[in-house]
Amino acid sequence: MSVDTVAVTGGNGRIGEAILAELADDYRTANLARGKRREEVSDAYLTTDLTDAGEVYGSLARSGADAVVHMGTIPSPVNHPGYVTYESNVASAYHVLEAATELGLAAVVLPSSVNAMGAIFQDAPMEVAYLPVDEAHPLTPRDPYGVAKHAMEVTADGFGRLPDAPRIASLRYPWVRGEETLRDLAEEDRTADGVDVAGNPKRDELYTYLHLADAARAARAAVEATFDGHEVFWTVAADTTLEVPSVEVAAEAYPDAEVRGPLEGYDSLVTTAKAETMLGWTPEHSWREL
Repeated sequence: MSVDTVAVTGGNGRIGEAILAELADDYRTANLARGKRREEVSDAYLTTDLTDAGEVYGSLARSGADAVVHMGTIPSPVNHPGYVTYESNVASAYHVLEAATELGLAAVVLPSSVNAMGAIFQDAPMEVAYLPVDEAHPLTPRDPYGVAKHAMEVTADGFGRLPDAPRIASLRYPWVRGEETLRDLAEEDRTADGVDVAGNPKRDELYTYLHLADAARAARAAVEATFDGHEVFWTVAADTTLEVPSVEVAAEAYPDAEVRGPLEGYDSLVTTAKAETMLGWTPEHSWREL
């Protein structure tokens, strides 16, 4: 099935709008989001409560979408009760997957997260068994946001087993920021003298990040991929947020983790080899070049 129209839920948001812009030249797009339209990129806008199964089905049907990128989730649990975060993120993903399957869409892209491993929103530190981390690494989240991201992936697994399922990609995004924020990062002291490597909060994000443009390209690559069923992909920058050699970061921040592969220079502690192989996607931007 060819893809001519792509719906993006949450297209009013920072990443959602960037994805709409990435797709704009080659696809007809529709933004499915709550409230008033706050972008000028999409070809159509449909006000949609993504926690309502009927509204999701109706809006996807009206949009004429052949694929959907679901970015309309609560981005953190900070401003919401735990049950609201969990309920909204998991239920909206289910509604999108169900509607996409019933309507015969070709592809669904879901926003997973580094938090699926159990990251910055829980009291216990992230459990890291080996480095570089890949998609097979165990997931041990404890907070509502991280557990919800894990549950979204498990839900996608279930839909992916159906004979009439769309192609489903869960993208494990890290800290995603635009040029200005990453330029500010470049102006900070990111050496061991300026950063407490083992005690830094980014320790529980594996010191990962991603340029906004690369995040949008990853979503596009997932829409255009050709695999079957559901697959999870790490989509992070090729380097860390530190000016400390990654071998030293691993030894100091994750002393109990088995190092299974080479960590050269400032290499990311997460491998994106699967995304490169199956999506043809590699990150192109680094904060070090700004």
